[in-house]
Amino acid sequence: MLSLTSVTKRFGALTAVDGISLDLARGEFFGLLGPNGAGKSTTMALIAGLTAPDAGTLTLDGQPLTARHAATRTALGLVPQHLALYPELNAVENLRIFGELYGLHGADLRTRIAAALEAVQLADRAKEPVKNFSGGMQRRLNLVAALLHRPKLLLCDEPTVGVDPQSRNAIFDYLEQLNREGLTIIYSTHYMEEATRLCSRIGIIDHGRLHALGTLDELLTRLPFEEEIRFPATPATIDFAAQLAAHGELTVEDDVRRFRPHPAFPLSAFYALAESHALPGRLFTMQRPTLEAVFLHLTGRTLRE
Repeated sequence: MLSLTSVTKRFGALTAVDGISLDLARGEFFGLLGPNGAGKSTTMALIAGLTAPDAGTLTLDGQPLTARHAATRTALGLVPQHLALYPELNAVENLRIFGELYGLHGADLRTRIAAALEAVQLADRAKEPVKNFSGGMQRRLNLVAALLHRPKLLLCDEPTVGVDPQSRNAIFDYLEQLNREGLTIIYSTHYMEEATRLCSRIGIIDHGRLHALGTLDELLTRLPFEEEIRFPATPATIDFAAQLAAHGELTVEDDVRRFRPHPAFPLSAFYALAESHALPGRLFTMQRPTLEAVFLHLTGRTLRE
């Protein structure tokens, strides 16, 4: 449905997007995961046609996707990171403006506005100025403003920034419902739990490049270990830990030993060694790899300001 081929965007000496290639199938819920300044918003702006690439091509259903091809862009809905609402106007007036920009009028527009407000639980606040809304309410209104014209592809650029847990969950539920109904969604975020819950496929972006792409299970294979085994750092486990060191990565944190075995060291060997030291199985807990572990492994732990 959507294809990016070697797309690059520079701002002076800064390369914000560096040769990204991506193919998106119809009906996907795709996550673009990266730290602050990774190139997520620039990638979204390129797809939306808000800025032109310096190199590469973008197509939607085989048609060029640029600022000059307005007809193709009407198939998109964009939920920007920064709210795009008129605070002095009420919810209905805001949605009417966005609907009319897409050529909607009359009874059809009124019906769509009513359904949109009902979907995000704002029907009872329809005539209230948006400036009186909480941050979560404004985010939900911002979302449905991008959906009135029933786009084929929805772009959500960090749509839950500054949102309370209840509104975040309402947004998640609504997006999941839309995706089940067939809407294709690209969702950018730096929150691991959002990508884990929502996305059928995830691309990890940093310094403008896609460093990994796949389902969660596929991304987990990028780690140099498959699982982490934890057990107490007590005198009884000192000799056992000393023998483990040759078979994986062993660390100690808060009186807990954490062991990440090499692929060649099977769990059966681990437990056989533990048994030879008379250590009971209940002493050990298994920790499955996480998306956060993959993310930090690929992007590093350096703070991003």
